[in-house]
Amino acid sequence: MNFKGDLSLKNRFPFRLGATSYIIPADLLSNVNFLADKVDDIELVLFESDEITNLPDAATVKMLKEMAERYDLTYTVHLPLDTWMGHEDESVRQRSVDKCLRVIECTAPLSPFAYVIHFHGDHPGESPSLDLARWIGGHRLSVERLLRDVNSRDLCVETLDYAYDLIEDIVSDYGLSVCLDIGHLLLCGHAPGDYLDRYLPQTRVIHIHGVEDGHDHRSLSFLPTGLLTTLIDRLVNGSNNSRVLTMEIFDEGALNQSLDVLSSFV
Repeated sequence: MNFKGDLSLKNRFPFRLGATSYIIPADLLSNVNFLADKVDDIELVLFESDEITNLPDAATVKMLKEMAERYDLTYTVHLPLDTWMGHEDESVRQRSVDKCLRVIECTAPLSPFAYVIHFHGDHPGESPSLDLARWIGGHRLSVERLLRDVNSRDLCVETLDYAYDLIEDIVSDYGLSVCLDIGHLLLCGHAPGDYLDRYLPQTRVIHIHGVEDGHDHRSLSFLPTGLLTTLIDRLVNGSNNSRVLTMEIFDEGALNQSLDVLSSFV
């Protein structure tokens, strides 16, 4: 079954425009097929637990690679969310690292544009841990292990609810990249413009999504007036266009609205 529609912004920007692998209620390959002629990059949102996993098998990975070659696609891989890379329990930290490594090994044949990772806090809020030194040290150990299997520039640490300057030394010390999540910044009261000024040179992936009534991952029509204009202008006129701008939304209606919003910038 071919899901492709008419609205496409593929190859229309100097950066790579992306969407997530959860747009239509179907499997991974069906979503990639649906998106292949609309965007330049697809964020593979992968998870693994004792109960359920959506990691692609070898045959699926082969098909994903063939589709990427056929449609001029790249993939970004979002590493599992249920990981705690700085956890005080060493066994939990090690299991989190191992979970990420399994995803990295599985997707390596796709030569992903980037791997996106969360440095989750011990708890939500402005301070990620009551013991910041231990939490930061744990993340350094986790990063050192991951970098045996991943190029440092390809590992992108995402902005979450706490101030990013708490972890920017980890990012810079190991030569990692930044994943600027504009929706997270808006939801948590951080100023996207300040983050663009400070971190855009290190940014390889940007997640963009609107916020409505305290809920993020809405269509781009919910972004503040002028923010998208500023962002697109910075990306188009910047010196580094080797970036992916991912519409991090999860349904077809929001995708169509977002493509319509972005079409005005072509």
